[in-house]
Amino acid sequence: MSTSRILVGGRRTRVRVVGDPDAPPVLLLHGIGRSLEDWAPQYPRLARTHRVIALDLLGFGFSARQPEPVTLAAFARGVIETLDALGERRPVHVIGNSLGGAVAQQLLVLAPDRVASLVLVNSAGFGSEVAALIRLLTVPGIGRFAAEHPTRTSARLTEHLVFADPKLASRERIDHAMAIARQPDSGVVLYETARALATVRGINPGWRAELAVAAAKHLRPTLIVWGDRDRILPAHQLATARMNYPHAETHLFTGVGHMPQIECPDEFADRVLAFLSGIAGGEQPGPSQSPVLLRTVGETE
Repeated sequence: MSTSRILVGGRRTRVRVVGDPDAPPVLLLHGIGRSLEDWAPQYPRLARTHRVIALDLLGFGFSARQPEPVTLAAFARGVIETLDALGERRPVHVIGNSLGGAVAQQLLVLAPDRVASLVLVNSAGFGSEVAALIRLLTVPGIGRFAAEHPTRTSARLTEHLVFADPKLASRERIDHAMAIARQPDSGVVLYETARALATVRGINPGWRAELAVAAAKHLRPTLIVWGDRDRILPAHQLATARMNYPHAETHLFTGVGHMPQIECPDEFADRVLAFLSGIAGGEQPGPSQSPVLLRTVGETE
């Protein structure tokens, strides 16, 4: 199977599955308003040694939305249902970028037996500071109008914010962003997601603290990476991530923005595959070992 649309709980869900079906499974989760194309450079690299599963989160990309209100838990349940529909019931190595990183952590909380490890990539959940574009989406009236009436100008601005290298904000990526934005309910889900997780002042501290406490109960091998030129979620939030996951490996990519999996694909894949190889070799603590008490640090922004 490559990219296809399947029914999950009666809802259309877009997935991409590559690699040996018997190889260890890796699950890729994208960010807010994005799609599984954000992992395109990683498919051939990770599929050499793993079964790679990516999906458009419900209501984003080309997947239909869930009927229930938008929450991290709803996204995570949609992920679990998708894995079930694909027949993948083994613990998966979950790699989440931005919002996908928060969903990955929520997946660990809801179904710890389904998660073998975490790779958090410029992940949401570690600070209040976020790009003004996201904060604008939370404003009643203005935010919903902007989400439901996308323009090429707004799509171009978003792509330029995402990447440190302006050449990556290509016409093809802008065209793809517009195609996603035109999907039914895409703007509504974007608005509802922003409102569920943030305010005009920034990312809500309540859900971040709750997620940190809940995730602390389930120790898993963890790798946290960031781009030092991230203009969506600034790289200094990596310090909080280190405090919340003191057992984790961490790495800061130089000269890279919000999506290191695209901007430095070889270095990213090498780092992730070395981490996964270390797990297989027993170099990282696993779920059978004593849990580490994680801490949530206070606001420093």
